[in-house]
Amino acid sequence: MDISYIINELGEEREKYFNAVAPPIIQTSNFVFNTVDDMRRLFEDEYTGYIYTRGLNPTVDILRKKLAALDEAEDCLVFNSGSSAIYASVMANVKSGDHIVSVNKPYTWAQKLFNNILPNFGVTTTYVNGTAVENFEKAIQPNTTIIYLETPNSWYLDLQDLRAIAAIAKSKGILTICDNSYCSPLYQKPITMGIDIALQSATKYIGGHSDVVAGVLTGTTAMMKKIFETEFCTAGTGISPFNAWLLIRGLRTLPVRLQQITANTGKVLAFLQQHEKVEEIIFPFDKSFPQYELAKKQMGGACGLLSFHLKVKKIEDIVTFCESLKHILMAVSWGGYESLIIPGCASVQEQDYDINKKSQRMLRLYVGQEEPEYIINDLQQALNII
Repeated sequence: MDISYIINELGEEREKYFNAVAPPIIQTSNFVFNTVDDMRRLFEDEYTGYIYTRGLNPTVDILRKKLAALDEAEDCLVFNSGSSAIYASVMANVKSGDHIVSVNKPYTWAQKLFNNILPNFGVTTTYVNGTAVENFEKAIQPNTTIIYLETPNSWYLDLQDLRAIAAIAKSKGILTICDNSYCSPLYQKPITMGIDIALQSATKYIGGHSDVVAGVLTGTTAMMKKIFETEFCTAGTGISPFNAWLLIRGLRTLPVRLQQITANTGKVLAFLQQHEKVEEIIFPFDKSFPQYELAKKQMGGACGLLSFHLKVKKIEDIVTFCESLKHILMAVSWGGYESLIIPGCASVQEQDYDINKKSQRMLRLYVGQEEPEYIINDLQQALNII
């Protein structure tokens, strides 16, 4: 299906809404029934119609159709955050006594789910280095029900071979879940590579303007309905119609924004590669990246997120560098219009600074949509200070 058609037309049904170019925001809590039979039918299967916006809503459904099509999936659910999408995808598919194999260093809140919440229900997790397929196979136990992936992950940008891991999982009847937030559906489609559930933080590239928090799951209709009838409605984790409308608006410009971000990233990468104070750059489409060939094979692009290490004598120099930036903002997340940076040392206390720990010298940079010279000049002036 053509991307332009998906973004601009699929699911719109403008004739229902006075032929308005932009879809309306159906901002309602509940929906009216004309007959008792109609009400009874939907009470029996809420996934087929509109009762209460905690479940389904027409504005949200337009977004669901578009996101499912972009992922080449049957169906989609949209959540009020990426972490709630992670939570629902896992909790709907485990029971007491089950085991999960997860890639190491997943998103913080996924890791907290595995480490702090699931053990209370008798569910255990084994973490593996995801760069080697055999590590997953070795970690599988008789009670393994989920393999959890995140490729690339958002700090070290490690990749997992989705096709190979999906094949192993299917041969053993294990469900696969992949966090695709780094790439967006335009640059990577896990479902087409055999993954059962693709998830992403729509806060990032789908929204694109740093003004909405949302999460997405795509997969088969049967799987989405299962999650809807258990975690989605029970926990009340659905997205609001207004935020869904913002995501629809964000989708309109997604291809153009990704093109600009990718072009900017190439120029910023070239600047960092030649700078004497940069020790190492981590970026999937850098030819020196250890998994460069896999990146070319399963990713259509790498967008704007990269990590790098500076040559410094003390961690305080990293702090000085970050606090000297005038335009690049120190903040979490990525995918918006603005360039962002996070220092690894922000996760430790000052008394624990250790220059020998590479993780504390690491910086994660998101290259936004500003003019590339604007970003590069800011990096240069901050590097001159340290």
